[in-house]
Amino acid sequence: MVSKSIQSIQSIRGMKDILPAEVPLWELFERTAFDWLRAYGYRNIRMPILEHTELFQRTIGEATDIVEKEMFTFVDKEKDSLSLRPEGTASCVRALVQHGVLESGGSQRLYYDGPMFRHERPQKGRYRQFHQIGVEAFGFPGPDIDAEHIVMCSRLWRNLGLEGVTLQLNTLGNPDARHRYKHELVDYFQGLWKNLDSDSRRRLETNPLRILDSKNPEMQSLIEGAPRFSECLDSESILHFEKLQNYLSRNNVEFELNPRLVRGLDYYNNTVFEWVTKKLGSQGTICAGGRYDGLVSQLGGTSTPACGFAIGVERVIELLRLEKKNVESTIDVYVVRQGDSANLFSWQVAEQLRDAGLSVVLHCGGGNFSNQMRKAVVSGAKFAVVIGDIEASASLVGIKSLRQPAEQQSVSIAEAVELIRKGGK
Repeated sequence: MVSKSIQSIQSIRGMKDILPAEVPLWELFERTAFDWLRAYGYRNIRMPILEHTELFQRTIGEATDIVEKEMFTFVDKEKDSLSLRPEGTASCVRALVQHGVLESGGSQRLYYDGPMFRHERPQKGRYRQFHQIGVEAFGFPGPDIDAEHIVMCSRLWRNLGLEGVTLQLNTLGNPDARHRYKHELVDYFQGLWKNLDSDSRRRLETNPLRILDSKNPEMQSLIEGAPRFSECLDSESILHFEKLQNYLSRNNVEFELNPRLVRGLDYYNNTVFEWVTKKLGSQGTICAGGRYDGLVSQLGGTSTPACGFAIGVERVIELLRLEKKNVESTIDVYVVRQGDSANLFSWQVAEQLRDAGLSVVLHCGGGNFSNQMRKAVVSGAKFAVVIGDIEASASLVGIKSLRQPAEQQSVSIAEAVELIRKGGK
């Protein structure tokens, strides 16, 4: 007998179980997303979730909130500092550089999916283990690939039936422009030191652009008066951004220019964008990305232009749930059986139905026909295939629709397959 004083082990805070009842929405999203990625010619790449901590320090930036406060980092038995990946771009670039994928100078369109890890304060839409689908393109210097990524996202929201998702757009120019702008921001906010909150004071010393991303209402008037990035842009960056906007307009993608959009990672340059919704409260960004032309060379590879974005899967799933997207059961048939001959024959029937490409649950655990039929209805299956000893002796099955009023019919297995494929018509 187990002592009642023993407490059950709980999941780690901020790391969420995804239970069977929730999974159909995930599967709907994943099926839609993978078909969408294939439609644009993107290929899958798979990287480990554990990397050397230095990778993220060098790419994301040591002064970013992610590296300073949010990474899950530990020292292993070999005294190496390792971290669970907080995002996918750095790992993707590391893999391409390590294996020489970009050395030929050809272009690459890639995607990955899986869990990421950040030690943040858990709240709805923000977890310590969360999932992303990331899209990266390498070898494309012009704004056409930036536009492709944004047009892609617009199509995905349509494919999913999501409404109220809007695009915010900005440019950070080249590294020199970013450097000049940082100096202007520092001069501006240092003059307002007494009015800054603690986060902004810290960021002023380490990552001043992040002050513009502050959610503190008391900071908004100060941020509104800050210098504009557009004042520091070079002519090439301006032209790149103008061409991007033209591409989007010609593809009927609406956008809002947001001069305060900076993104939290150090490697971005030129285009940055976010897809946002008002339906998720403070966690309203469901997808974000931009260009990072210097990252490949920063990790030891040949200088390669690059652009990408990542989708927050949990946030998209929550949007689907809020919009009450119905996901039908994927079970086609529930096999009900009773009798010695029926029990043996039912195994053959179930396998033949699966050979025909149908999803089949074979009842296990006994019970009379009424009890089994109740379980068939609860399963969400479209049809019940009923087998007793009489049906088994004649190599027939009874078939009954569980979605609409219909009489049970006695048919061959081949006829059952055709009826199920036609939806019982």
